[in-house]
Amino acid sequence: MYLGLLPRLNIYRPDLIPSDLSISSFPSLPVSAVLLSHAHMDHCGNIGMLRKDIPLVASAESIVIMKGMQDSGVSSLETDTAYFSPRQPSDEMGLYLSSVAGMSYQGRDFCSTEEPSPALAAFLSRKPGQDGKRAKKLEPGRCCCLEESGLSLPFEVSAHPVDHSIPGATAYILRGEKTVAYTGDFRLHGRNESSSREFIRQAKEASILITEGTRAGPTEEERTSERSVCQACQESVESSTGLVIADFSPRNFERLESFQDIARKSGRRLVAMAKDVYMLHCLQNICGSCSTDEIGIYSEITDRSRRKWEHEVVASYYADRYVDHAAIRESPQDYILCFSFFDMKHLLDIKPEGGTYIYSACEAF
Repeated sequence: MYLGLLPRLNIYRPDLIPSDLSISSFPSLPVSAVLLSHAHMDHCGNIGMLRKDIPLVASAESIVIMKGMQDSGVSSLETDTAYFSPRQPSDEMGLYLSSVAGMSYQGRDFCSTEEPSPALAAFLSRKPGQDGKRAKKLEPGRCCCLEESGLSLPFEVSAHPVDHSIPGATAYILRGEKTVAYTGDFRLHGRNESSSREFIRQAKEASILITEGTRAGPTEEERTSERSVCQACQESVESSTGLVIADFSPRNFERLESFQDIARKSGRRLVAMAKDVYMLHCLQNICGSCSTDEIGIYSEITDRSRRKWEHEVVASYYADRYVDHAAIRESPQDYILCFSFFDMKHLLDIKPEGGTYIYSACEAF
């Protein structure tokens, strides 16, 4: 707040306010809900700071991704999007806030842009590892369809899927006295290009357009498609005689599927990190999107029993998919590793003698 990273509004969780900060004088907006476009952190980050009574409107895939990220990641205020641990002052001055011992995690209320499945409701109702005697439980919030949410809104909200580098990206059109269209992040060169074009057609009636506008469009020389990226990556893999490392943006599962196809065609095996397979498993079983077929899992040198999400799901369903550093070191030409910058430390265990590194991230949309 002091750094100007959050708007000075009275819309935040009271348990996060230290004694040296008062937000009572800040404007208290009548927030009915948050319309979330997609689950990239520059859009959903810091949602964990909002009051619990403010519901989130998002696609089912975005909801799954947010909780999956939280399940398999390190807890922080920035990532506490699906559930959070209530806090209280733990020092005499009321400046240091820590989790309330013995109190359950509090799940947020979600309004899905489509009818939520029983699998989604079940996924939101528990946290991996909560079945232990001393483990904190998750008290789930409400999960309903936007159309049946009963939200008191001064306008009609319609959700429109759009093409982006993460599943579940959604644009919105708000119809009231004025018609407002919000694009979120979208693109026109992926597999769901037609969805973006349909939204554009629907949004033509809007009198107000809200768009991210970080990049209006590439020049003709810069123009690429997912197909052309896949072709360039395939050529790089086919020309490599050693280990191949594919580095692309987090949760870009369309790009992962492209590398899966490249691995199949080049006689290699695609190996991803356990956290990526956890996310794919959740999306596959809850939303019917994405696939874990044929994907190997890099066996990190760590205690899996401490990572409950991996122990309960990944290791339970895909125990025969794990590939360790020794196997990759012995036959590096047989693998494509999906490693991000933060996974490069595992190369110290693999010790590859040369190879190919493919960095295929995209610019901001």
